[in-house]
Amino acid sequence: MQITEFGNPILRKVAAQILPNEILQPKLQQLITDMHHTLAAKELGVGLAAPQVGESIALAVISIRPLPHRKKVERFEAVLINPKITETSARKYPMWEGCISCGPGKAGLFAQVPRYKRVKVTYFDEKGVQHHREFKGFPAHVIQHEVDHLNGTLFVDKVKDTKSFMTYSEYMKRAKKNVT
Repeated sequence: MQITEFGNPILRKVAAQILPNEILQPKLQQLITDMHHTLAAKELGVGLAAPQVGESIALAVISIRPLPHRKKVERFEAVLINPKITETSARKYPMWEGCISCGPGKAGLFAQVPRYKRVKVTYFDEKGVQHHREFKGFPAHVIQHEVDHLNGTLFVDKVKDTKSFMTYSEYMKRAKKNVT
């Protein structure tokens, strides 16, 4: 799938809600499958929102998996349709973040973004089942990033310390040394 990059107006729109009767339709199911495949092909990508592939609908696919520079993360997979964050922990903590829409391959950008360590989310999955779940740690961080995409917000909007911005290659140097 073609990735929508920063500057494209679709990334600044609030995504349309998906009607419950649309969830099981072949077109949406195919989009979910295609988003899974696209995300699997991205080395750093752990989440992908539909606006990032040119569809302004409230859908996000998350696929967290261990990688050479991120060996200790636990596998986590989710499809979030019409997600709403209903509760958060009290404080935000900075964590390194990038975005597939920031530029192709090694042209990416990273920075520290403050996010809540715990969130409660209401959403539908790809089978149309509604969930009310609590997420903690890295999955909570990724979910907040993807929900922001669905609300027209980019991670660069949330960076508090602009001196933390760095390129893909600099981020990877630090990640390999486990400095990040």
